[in-house]
Amino acid sequence: MTDTADPQRPPTLFLSHGAPPLVDSARWVDQLTELSRALTRPTAILVVSAHWEAAPLTIGSTDPSTPLTYDFWGFPDRFYRTTYWSPGAGHLAARIATMMPDGEPVAVDHHRRLDHGAYVPLTVMYPEADIPVLQISLPTLEPERLLDLGRRLAPLRDEGVLIIGSGFTTHGLPYLTDRRPEATPPGWSAEFDAWAHERFAAGDVEALLDFRSRAPGMPYAHPTIEHFAPLFVALGASDDVEQRPDQAIDGFWMGLAKRSVVMG
Repeated sequence: MTDTADPQRPPTLFLSHGAPPLVDSARWVDQLTELSRALTRPTAILVVSAHWEAAPLTIGSTDPSTPLTYDFWGFPDRFYRTTYWSPGAGHLAARIATMMPDGEPVAVDHHRRLDHGAYVPLTVMYPEADIPVLQISLPTLEPERLLDLGRRLAPLRDEGVLIIGSGFTTHGLPYLTDRRPEATPPGWSAEFDAWAHERFAAGDVEALLDFRSRAPGMPYAHPTIEHFAPLFVALGASDDVEQRPDQAIDGFWMGLAKRSVVMG
């Protein structure tokens, strides 16, 4: 795993979170559990999820009684009964508001707290739900701007905050012809994942930022780009955008690449 200068300072993560049934994948649960056990316990968790796009930057509810956002359809009832009553993170919300540039508005949505891009991985990583969690929106999908947002958020790591970008390494749902969890990945998904593996291994941030033009498998791997976009917030908040991160999770689920990385 990528080392940090201060062992108490959390890394940043890009997680492929999947649909709610991903929690039924023993391999993914084992991989994510192993990843979380290697982390220092954070003081709070900040999540940027593919499932919340809102401009200007919007801070989610800090009221722990705000219900989860079940932003998915057609799944068994049990997935709509999932709860995750983590403590609110009002202090973190206030801190983030002060970190944005002067003159750049920051909104608050008191009715939205955590969507499945946030709570699904957290139910595996921190099932006790005893760490304050805050979600903020993706204010843009432009990689360079998200990298800048991550840089602004980076000092939170010195305060013990774990910053998570939650998306999916490939997310070409309209082009899947086999939706079984064990499905063979389509060529476009395997090709994009292999390219991402190579670019991460090379620390090639320039290519990653330009993935829409350079990556094979496009546009099928990401017909819309919100599921790769959270990577750039996590990368910007890391110590070095050109680092070679620990590719802690790999493999496929339903043909989609669940590659996830840990950045010091």
